[in-house]
Amino acid sequence: MVALVQRVSEAAVEIDGAPVGAIEHGLLILLGVHEDDTRTESAWCAEKCARLRVFPDADGKMDESLLDTGGDALVVPQFTLYGDTSAGNRPSFTEAAPPDRADRLYEHFVRELEGHLGRDVPTGEFGAMMDVRLTNDGPVTLWVERRADE
Repeated sequence: MVALVQRVSEAAVEIDGAPVGAIEHGLLILLGVHEDDTRTESAWCAEKCARLRVFPDADGKMDESLLDTGGDALVVPQFTLYGDTSAGNRPSFTEAAPPDRADRLYEHFVRELEGHLGRDVPTGEFGAMMDVRLTNDGPVTLWVERRADE
């Protein structure tokens, strides 16, 4: 499982021009599910995102997490994170999980993250064409990944 995590001052997702999720200060998490992922990777990744110390403390040092700041998270499914561009110019998505499994693990990730944060987490919609808007804060962008064989 891979989470492309961006510290944001605001982020929102829309479907067909209608807002479906938005946050202010927090993390935008674009989530990709690998074909070999299980609930183990999902739970690990959710906890890692909740505990990432990427927000400034009183001294300006990146040393606080969503748990410390009370910041929010917006989670958007993005299978293209497992696009392989090593051969040719058209990405191959053979490593991405099939849609039914990916959706279940995406939902599991969201529930796990909600459990860590103690509140609802707004999301995009699995399988939908979405417009995602964000203001990256820093910028701070991290790649968080856990593979089933680790």
